[in-house]
Amino acid sequence: MAKEANEYILGTDRDELFRLGVQHQVWASEAQQGWNTAGFTAGHHILDLGCGPGFVSQELAFLTGKTGKVTAIDRSEGYIRYIQELAKIHDLNIAAQAVDFNDMELGSDTFDGMYCRWALAWVHNPKEIVQKVYHSLKPGAKMVIQEYYDWSTHQLEPSGPNLNKCISQCLLSFKEQEGDIDVGRHIPSMLSDLGMKIQNVRIMQKLATPADLTWHWPKTFYYTYFPRLVDMGYISQDTLDKAYLEFEDLEKKDFTTLFCPVLIEIIAEKI
Repeated sequence: MAKEANEYILGTDRDELFRLGVQHQVWASEAQQGWNTAGFTAGHHILDLGCGPGFVSQELAFLTGKTGKVTAIDRSEGYIRYIQELAKIHDLNIAAQAVDFNDMELGSDTFDGMYCRWALAWVHNPKEIVQKVYHSLKPGAKMVIQEYYDWSTHQLEPSGPNLNKCISQCLLSFKEQEGDIDVGRHIPSMLSDLGMKIQNVRIMQKLATPADLTWHWPKTFYYTYFPRLVDMGYISQDTLDKAYLEFEDLEKKDFTTLFCPVLIEIIAEKI
């Protein structure tokens, strides 16, 4: 997948596509728990907001079945083409649209539910986007939103000075972009202000060791995003090289632990 002119800070290339696949494997059960709590089922029309390459869209399309539908929205044209191919291969009812959230036209009383994961953190106006989605929901429809609550909890024990610097500079690079990486902490009040009923709030946290699948979520992030920090001037190539050596050493130790950034899930109902 070629570099896109409007790609995300995390990219949209093949390495990022693979990272997103690993990420979804790690967090799939959490997504499914949210859908079950919200009552997503066959026949529903679900909005997948910020769908990326469609790993979630595909699962939702199987869940909603032949009588249901998934509308998948993302600004990456490459990802949308990828979803469209998935839909053809598996004969899934997915309507995929390459459009900026600010320009999407959703209609009113359209959806039985909405799912969003790691999408609102990257926009400067999440409240307006959530409000737009709210107006597109049918009465009784649910939003399931999973976003970072505190990215600064990301840490290893033991660690190394260069690895720690790379992680801290990641957070700095996020904070200097538009949006709020920890937007999850503000979502409950946004939804309450819209008059939605907060049905459930839960913290989602993961602790990984080198033997776990979860370990590969931050690992693939390190190897795809740390080089971007060099390109953007946040770290030097020397720091990057030393950080990778530190990480490779830590990965050989079975007592190393990695605490992932903490997420929050909010499920809310349109009254």
